[in-house]
Amino acid sequence: MAAVADRMIKRRKEHGLTQAALAQKSGVSLGSVRRFEQLHEISFGSLVNIAFALNCERDFDALFSQPYYETIDDVANAARRDGRRA
Repeated sequence: MAAVADRMIKRRKEHGLTQAALAQKSGVSLGSVRRFEQLHEISFGSLVNIAFALNCERDFDALFSQPYYETIDDVANAARRDGRRA
């Protein structure tokens, strides 16, 4: 979460927004913005609202998008299920 918070701070500054301005634009309380930047704690809903305010909503497209493979056999089995060659 610290890395996500650091990237959010960078985006906020790139947009020239103060914490208060981001809070207002996103509809997230100033306290929540500060808590995320300092303690790296935030609700998922607030994080999504901030992402939209910073035009970063597409970053969520990759969340949980990659399948988990434990072994090379898992990769081969998934390829067969999808009709591909492994």
